[in-house]
Amino acid sequence: MCGRYTLTTPVGQLSERFEAEPTRPLEPRYNCAPGQKLPVITGDNPEKLQFFEWGLTPHWADEKTGLINARSETVEHKRSFADAYVSRRCLVPCDGFYEWVDRGNGKQPYRVAFEDDRPFALAGLWERWEEPTRQTGLAEFGSGGQTGDSTTLETFAILTTKPNGLISELHHRMAVILEPECESEWLEATVETAAELLEPYPDDELTAYPVSERVNSPANDDASLIEPVEA
Repeated sequence: MCGRYTLTTPVGQLSERFEAEPTRPLEPRYNCAPGQKLPVITGDNPEKLQFFEWGLTPHWADEKTGLINARSETVEHKRSFADAYVSRRCLVPCDGFYEWVDRGNGKQPYRVAFEDDRPFALAGLWERWEEPTRQTGLAEFGSGGQTGDSTTLETFAILTTKPNGLISELHHRMAVILEPECESEWLEATVETAAELLEPYPDDELTAYPVSERVNSPANDDASLIEPVEA
């Protein structure tokens, strides 16, 4: 599972790395959480860092669902993700993510990142959901019984896979980290080719270290969250 991540890379460096400009101001984020508007890069607009809500709602859903992760092993066959997997993949820029380890007397959060703290992309899926038109009284709005108001919501989910050696000590799943040279391919590949990119990332250059339990609350979002602490 991937339930929190960081994106602290300066915006200029981030834009250069992904060759994409943000569509709104982007401040360092130390505790990106589900339900928040966060930057993604889509195949149909790869030159922009667009802001979608973390928590995917399928385009056909009757109500908002907020699915934050999709299992790579089953994503092609799950109705909630199948359409997006075929034609609406995205990159989720970040520079680290959190995992929690059960120590018996509570869970200790760990931050996983590259040793040089460089930004990277997680494999994601996105959807555009049109909220069903709100139903109202027939007398007020005539025989249709609808206001005509609707909300369009763009959402995303992060792909997960089995863990590498490092992550297996923390959790039984890990987010899919894409090799830089595979990022464009992820956005454009056929379903068969895309599946080949969903393997665990080698742990040679990754590190994991304990951080403050303050990260448990999405309300906390400051630089102290990524500082190492005693486990």
